[in-house]
Amino acid sequence: MTLRPLLLGTGIAGAVMALFWLAGPVFFLEGRRPFQLNFAAGAALGLVLGLGLPRLLRLAGAEGVRAVALAAIPGLLVLAAVGSHFAVFFPRLNPSLDKVFGSLMLWFYGFALTGAALAGRTR
Repeated sequence: MTLRPLLLGTGIAGAVMALFWLAGPVFFLEGRRPFQLNFAAGAALGLVLGLGLPRLLRLAGAEGVRAVALAAIPGLLVLAAVGSHFAVFFPRLNPSLDKVFGSLMLWFYGFALTGAALAGRTR
């Protein structure tokens, strides 16, 4: 049970890295509207992960919350390291965007854990 969420979380972190490496400039357009859209999408995707992962793994209650927390660990650790060396990982992006990247990742994982907690209460 422990290995699958950790592997999934590593895959999600890798996908986030690839997405920002390939299409990073699209996420950091100037203006308030793109900024709001990024955070709304991060919240929605996090909720989908938090609500869907326990169902996908057929886990209920606290076990589902635990699985989402385990899936979040690799992403939080890897993406925190990436944020501290942002210019190395994403040379095409302005290094001052590291704060926005870090906030977006915390937003995503926070909503994933919120979704898991909500899913755990309803089952």
